[in-house]
Amino acid sequence: MNLWNKLVKHHIRTVIVITVIVNALIVLLSYLPGYDGQLPYWVTQLPLLNATLNSFTFIFLVCALVAILKGNVTLHQRFIYSAFVTTGIFLFSYVTYHFLAESTTFGGTGLIAGVYYFILITHIILAAIIVPLALMSFFTGYKDLRQTHKKWVRWTMPLWLYVSLTGVLVYILISPYYTY
Repeated sequence: MNLWNKLVKHHIRTVIVITVIVNALIVLLSYLPGYDGQLPYWVTQLPLLNATLNSFTFIFLVCALVAILKGNVTLHQRFIYSAFVTTGIFLFSYVTYHFLAESTTFGGTGLIAGVYYFILITHIILAAIIVPLALMSFFTGYKDLRQTHKKWVRWTMPLWLYVSLTGVLVYILISPYYTY
């Protein structure tokens, strides 16, 4: 087996393990009861932090895209690393919040409810899908497998941009319904 096949096989295993763990943890948290009692103030601020982190991820991804289109690989890499950092902090904050707090129900009706649920459902589905796509894009870029990397990012970049932007929109639409 040549070196490239070994690298890809190793990365695929790593991506599968991380994807299963992240997505299973998030699904599990949706079935756990929230904290029984008054939430600490810092917990009530996590949804805003999550939206802020999603905003930064979106900005970093746009900057990474512009940098690579201009041929600046180093700047592109720095923005991608930044996007992964903000996404990693987001995941930790999201898991912490949903471990401690009960889910908030959207209270809007009519057209706005339809818009909200469309955004929410597509956001959730694509957020689960973006985990392996982003990881494979990262690993192929990190290993400088440019042709393979380009194939992955053709799908990853627009989906990750959509997920990070709709994460902010979900927060904006549901924030009036938080009860704390």
